[in-house]
Amino acid sequence: MSNFILTVMGKWGYIGICFLIAIENIFPPIPSEVILTFGGFLTINTSLNPIGVIISSTIGSLIGAIILYYLGYNVRKLKFIKIKDEDIKKANESFNKKGNSAVLFCRFVPIVRSLISIPAGLNKMNMGKFLLLTTIGSTIWNTVLVYAGVFLGDNWTIFANIIKRYSKIILVLIILYIIIKIWIKTSKKKAI
Repeated sequence: MSNFILTVMGKWGYIGICFLIAIENIFPPIPSEVILTFGGFLTINTSLNPIGVIISSTIGSLIGAIILYYLGYNVRKLKFIKIKDEDIKKANESFNKKGNSAVLFCRFVPIVRSLISIPAGLNKMNMGKFLLLTTIGSTIWNTVLVYAGVFLGDNWTIFANIIKRYSKIILVLIILYIIIKIWIKTSKKKAI
């Protein structure tokens, strides 16, 4: 996977970075930390510059976020996904309390940074607000990783590997959370 990422970025520059980040947003297991830290490193030895990498990666983040937003927005139309109206109502209530801050701050959490777009769409969050918060959060995340690649130079992989481990821990915690929620829900149904 890393070789593919490095080849696309080396050959296509900013367009390649934008494409990879858009794909990374739609398929979260693709590592943005590798894309962005290597993008920062590339600015040392190529005609790419950090600001261009940040802008192209933020555009890619927005493209991916918009696709996931509309997936969430239209989830009720998908016949194979069974969602009860009461579950959507509960989700809307919860999202309306913390939705704005969730969309902003989840952009700093690997994997969740992509997935937060789905509940935003499901809850029909105002598109202008969604785009503003996504742009702010994504720009900060992208800037940190790009400049980490710039400052670390040839050692950019060290930082990328640290963030990858952090991503794996987040993924395990999310899976545990989902398992616990399902277990609690099924336990309550059995008790009734």
